[in-house]
Amino acid sequence: MVSSPEIVVPEVPLLRHSATPPPLASAHDVYAPGHLGELTQVVDPQLVDAVLEETGSRERRVRLLPARVVVYFVLALAFFERSSYQAVWDKLCAGLRGTAVARPCASSLSRARRRVGSAPLRRLFEVLAGPVAARAQAGSFWHGLRVVAVDGTTLSIPDEKAVTWRFPKHRGQVLEFG
Repeated sequence: MVSSPEIVVPEVPLLRHSATPPPLASAHDVYAPGHLGELTQVVDPQLVDAVLEETGSRERRVRLLPARVVVYFVLALAFFERSSYQAVWDKLCAGLRGTAVARPCASSLSRARRRVGSAPLRRLFEVLAGPVAARAQAGSFWHGLRVVAVDGTTLSIPDEKAVTWRFPKHRGQVLEFG
């Protein structure tokens, strides 16, 4: 892992231009921290703003799709990889029902994603990546090795006798699988 300096998240209110509510919305920031679902509970909006500032990716004018929202949208795309841009946007904004919110088309979301670029996401990964459990935490190490869990991973291996001898295939009523 690449060692990088820590980002100090400033204790300042979010800039007004970072997310301006639509004219018919409430006086509060429509995309305020917490409004974009669980992702804002895991990845702090102030951290996202600091990363956008550091990488020079913050928007320079008021937009319907602020850079912070685009970062959360790209993170949500990773969770819902089989969904369309529109479906992911709807899931991201599900907590905003009843509030006037932009519903951008797929091409607008794509342009916004390209405008923000990959630098903020790369930097966000550098800041957040790493082990969660400390050495002293029970169950985090086994015989001196860190315990790692990999979920949702599929490995393709050759369909050869040396492999199927150790890992036999399963037979269903119609197909053989495994």
